[in-house]
Amino acid sequence: MARIPIGLQLFSVRHDLERDFHGTLRAVAEIGYEGVEFFGAPTRSAEELRAALHTYRLRCCGWHTPFALVQDDKLEETIAFHRTLGNRYVIVPGIPPQLRTSRADWLKLAAFFAKLASKLEPHGLVTGYHNHHIEFQPLDGEQPWDTFFSHTPPSVVMQLDTGNAAYGGADVVDILRRYPGRARTIHLKPYSRTAGKDDPRHGFRPVIGEDALPWPEIFQLCETAGGTEWYIVEYESDAFPPLEAVRRCLSALKAMGK
Repeated sequence: MARIPIGLQLFSVRHDLERDFHGTLRAVAEIGYEGVEFFGAPTRSAEELRAALHTYRLRCCGWHTPFALVQDDKLEETIAFHRTLGNRYVIVPGIPPQLRTSRADWLKLAAFFAKLASKLEPHGLVTGYHNHHIEFQPLDGEQPWDTFFSHTPPSVVMQLDTGNAAYGGADVVDILRRYPGRARTIHLKPYSRTAGKDDPRHGFRPVIGEDALPWPEIFQLCETAGGTEWYIVEYESDAFPPLEAVRRCLSALKAMGK
């Protein structure tokens, strides 16, 4: 298959972005990232963001869109924004806690996302869901991840966050095997259970290549069965300055042939 491009989830460099928006985008492009994934409610117009991406020769590889912005009262505005920006991937990065307290809740969410995907598709947009760790903690006899993705159509993107999943105790390779074609975008987040032995949060401190995830198996599945269109790096520890951390991650991926 064709080479999969590598983007950066801008949450990784959020503080730099707040201090110097354009300088940070320029630095991300100079490091070698081909795209960026935004997060949160928009604070700049779609036109301004599109112009900035053009200036730095970056593509938009997604947006972590708050759940509130894909409800019916906001959906028309959300669609117009992303069409103007040129973003295809509307990824919901989490669900309010009160809406996910039972397996029945996750089934309701699956039905909602199936309908949402059918509403976005005519506009050239796709929707997806991004995990944290709670999706792999059994709820009413089943992992919420399986409750959700076994009841949604293939049009709902499974944006697997490798580090968050490992933190939750999941087998990342097994997930990719069991849901072929669903990982159209995937978060490459490092994690080491050894580093997190005393404090699980410390498992996020190693950069890619210095962690314990089985990257060759992950890449092999993404590039054969996953349907993956973007690799997206996310690093969220404070072990390194943010731009240095994401540079190290990309260097490691390049050394692996990515």
